[in-house]
Amino acid sequence: QDQLQQKIICPGPVTCLTASPNGLYILAGVAESIYLWEVSNGNLLAILNRHYQDLTCLCFTDDSSHFLSGAKDCLALVWNLYSVLQAEPSQIPDPRHVWSRHSLPITDLCCGFGGPLARAATASLDQTAKLWEVSSGELLLSVLFDVGIMAVTLDLSEYHMFCGGMDGSIFQVDLCAWPVQRDRTFQTERENGKVFKGHRNQVTCLSVSTDGSLLLSGSHDETVRLWDIQSKQCLKTMNHKGPVTNAFIVLAPANMFNPDGKPSVPLPKFSKHLHGTESNDEQGSEGVTLRLGLHQQESGESYLEKAEKMYSQMYSTREKNLVGDQEHLTIQVSELEEEVSTLRKINKNLFDFSARIITKPAK
Repeated sequence: QDQLQQKIICPGPVTCLTASPNGLYILAGVAESIYLWEVSNGNLLAILNRHYQDLTCLCFTDDSSHFLSGAKDCLALVWNLYSVLQAEPSQIPDPRHVWSRHSLPITDLCCGFGGPLARAATASLDQTAKLWEVSSGELLLSVLFDVGIMAVTLDLSEYHMFCGGMDGSIFQVDLCAWPVQRDRTFQTERENGKVFKGHRNQVTCLSVSTDGSLLLSGSHDETVRLWDIQSKQCLKTMNHKGPVTNAFIVLAPANMFNPDGKPSVPLPKFSKHLHGTESNDEQGSEGVTLRLGLHQQESGESYLEKAEKMYSQMYSTREKNLVGDQEHLTIQVSELEEEVSTLRKINKNLFDFSARIITKPAK
C-alpha cells in the first residue's frame, strides 16, 4: 500500500528526535541547538541554545509538561515546556535543572512516570548510569560499571533499570535493593544472574514491554534481540543490514489493523524560522491553524465561540428532554395514584366483608 509521506527539511543534521506523548509538539536536536515545533501548524516555537556541544538525546515526561536533553558536553538539562513557550523570542529561557555530575558525553536519557514528580535516568560514556528526581533535581542513585553505557531504560513499575554497554552486555540494576546506597558499583562477576549476554557490539537502544516481561535491545552488531527478563534468555533475533540505532516497543494504534485507515489531518511542513519572525509572503495557508479565543484580524467565529454555541444547543436540547421527561413523569404519577386509590377501595371492601363474616353470630 502507498503510505502518506512528508519530507521535512531541517536546518541541519538531526542527531535526536522525539515527540510529546500528547502529540502536540516535536523536539529535534540539530548540532548544539534544540528545535521545538508545533505539530498542528508546523510553527517553529523555540530554538534553545544552552548546550555547548552536539545533542545526543531528548525525551519528554509522560504528561508532556517537561522535557530533558543530553549532549556531548556532559550536561543533562531539564526544561519546563510552558516556560519555554511563554518566553520572549529574543530571550533564551533557563532550564529548570542542570545536571553536571557526568564527566563524559551523555549517551541516553529515560524518564519514568509521574510527570514533574517522575524519576529520570541518564547514561554516559563515563561508565555510570544515574537516577535523578525531576522535581527537585537531586541525584538519587549512581551506578558504576566496567564499560561505557550507551543506553538506559526503566521498566513500567520502575523496579529495575536496564543499561546497555559498549561491549554488548545489558545490565539489570535493582532499584529497590537493600541496603540503599546512593553510589553503587555493578560487579559483573558477582551479578551473573543480572546480565543479558548475546550482542557482539555496543547496545544502542533498550525498551521494556508494558507488562515488564520482555526487553527489546538494538545493537551495532546489526541485530535486534527480544529477551525474557525473568530468565535472561534471548527469545528472538532480528537481523538488519546495518547498525541498529533505535528500536522500541509501542502499543499498536487502533487504526493499524484497518486497511483503509489514513491520517485524518495531513502533517504540515515545519517552518525553518521562529514563529512571528517570518515575512507575510512566507505565511501560507497550508496546514491546520487552531485559533483559541477572539481573533483580532480575521472575521468569523472563533473556536471558543463555536464551542459556546454548541454547548448552548446541547443545553437547550437537554432542557427540552428534561421538560418532556417531567411531563411523562407527571402522567405516570397520576396513573399510579389512581391505581393506589382503586386498590385501597378493594382492600376496604375485602376488610368489611371479612369483618362481617367473622362477627356474624352463629345459628
